[in-house]
Amino acid sequence: MYTDETLTCTQCGNEFTFTAGEQEFFAARGYANKPSRCKDCRGARRSPNATQAREMHPVTCAQCNKQTEVPFLPRNDKPVYCRECFQKMRSA
Repeated sequence: MYTDETLTCTQCGNEFTFTAGEQEFFAARGYANKPSRCKDCRGARRSPNATQAREMHPVTCAQCNKQTEVPFLPRNDKPVYCRECFQKMRSA
């Protein structure tokens, strides 16, 4: 009933085979759409260690004035805290 299909990965652009067994598995799970990424890109997306390193931004803690880095771009209208001060505020 199912035959192997060649698809193109939307992330890396490489072609990959959507096997008959995979199609049967997708159908059994009720998945209506074909995979848009190859196995490598799907695995990299699922694995937290495979993601790129976060861009860190230097800031001064609003509580203790300690220099630290945060993984987001701080906005001027919101205070930013170091890890220790943030944990103290969170637990209080």
